[in-house]
Amino acid sequence: MQLLKVEPNGTAKAFLLSSAIWFVVGTTLGGIDATHLAAPELIDNIPFLVFGRLRPMHTNTVIFGFVGTSLMGAGFYLIPVMTRTVLYSERLGKLALWVWNLSILSGNVLLGLGYSQSREYAEWIWPVDIGILTAFALIFVNYLMTTLRRQEKILYVSVWYLFAALVFTWCFYFFGNAVWNPRTGSLAGLADANLAWFYGHGIIGLFMTPLAVAVAYYIVPIVSRAPLYSHSLSLIGFWTILVLYSHIGAHHIIQTPIPTWLKVVAITGSLSMLLPVATVLVNLWLTMRGRLGVLHANIAGKFVFAGLVWYALVCIAGPLQALPSVQRVTHLNNWVIAHSHLGVLGFAGFIGLAGIWLIIPRIIGRPLYEKRLADIQYWLLIFGLTAFHLVLSTAGLIQGNSWLNGEAIYRTLPMMHIYMVLRLFSGLFIIGAAYIGLYNLLRTLYWPGKIKEGLP
Repeated sequence: MQLLKVEPNGTAKAFLLSSAIWFVVGTTLGGIDATHLAAPELIDNIPFLVFGRLRPMHTNTVIFGFVGTSLMGAGFYLIPVMTRTVLYSERLGKLALWVWNLSILSGNVLLGLGYSQSREYAEWIWPVDIGILTAFALIFVNYLMTTLRRQEKILYVSVWYLFAALVFTWCFYFFGNAVWNPRTGSLAGLADANLAWFYGHGIIGLFMTPLAVAVAYYIVPIVSRAPLYSHSLSLIGFWTILVLYSHIGAHHIIQTPIPTWLKVVAITGSLSMLLPVATVLVNLWLTMRGRLGVLHANIAGKFVFAGLVWYALVCIAGPLQALPSVQRVTHLNNWVIAHSHLGVLGFAGFIGLAGIWLIIPRIIGRPLYEKRLADIQYWLLIFGLTAFHLVLSTAGLIQGNSWLNGEAIYRTLPMMHIYMVLRLFSGLFIIGAAYIGLYNLLRTLYWPGKIKEGLP
């Protein structure tokens, strides 16, 4: 069957190509969304293009379609390499990809038609949830069977992170989407709010973060041409993030009447997250110490280094935002939107792109079609995301202080218009980067032209 064609590293290649396509789709949806905020009447009275439907289409496409697909696709290359064996089943991998892609596509179409669970990052309805869980299970089986057949006795830390991401994500996706309740996909009252943010924060910290760290732990030593600084530090970071992260989601609802003990646990856990983050960053930065020139000479190295810088920034701001005194100004406004984009696109997205640009040339045995296009994509993303973050952070601080001082919303909204225009402008750079990346990838895979340089 052509859809399940068996070829060496075919699953990894198909996942990474799918990710680049979803990046284009997700950023385009985000651009239309930003247009609604800058010029609300420009696209009016088209049901499937209204903000309330487009916004969850954008977030889910970027999180699952772009970031998740690229990082799990990288796993299909990394696990066989790190275990010194071949992938258990390319056919099973292709099946998982089709289930995954069709679930994302159908979820977005249904959101456009108005079918939603109306919960953050959990808007897809029950049949889509079943498809996503099935894809996770198929990927896990393939990873596991490959690892059980390994010739390498010692499991490198990237393998640990890849497995942890799949196991934890399957569990909290099931519970966070209340899959046992197909009619609504939710509970009732405050219990549902707590469950929703257990899931919502888990998507960031137990899905994207372990996958991205796994890829970073592979790329940094390879590109730096230096051994990992400390295997022990890598395992400390692994276990501390699993122990600390699962219960911090409640810091999103500390302004609500949840029990005080839960607020304390969430805030304490959030501040404690500085430990696993610092462990990962110190370990990787000591690995690349004295090798930054070599790292930045490689396009994948540049992307992963930028991703780690974004990771440091987002994980310094995140724990501080859990403090009630800080949250009074930063919560429920554009500051949060800036912060989430820094984590999803800046940290996980950049590392996902690093995986694409490192792995694809190694799979097909020839270099990128045009390294300069990858460099252009890099700088467009750096500029676009930096501007996006500064604009929305400023807007959020204005909103937060205005509301804290008792200003009426109708007086705050006009002040936001210029920031929404600047948001749209900065977003155009990100959209352009997605299209350039897809073009470069397609040319690399199918129309390579003249080979100009060696493999990265």
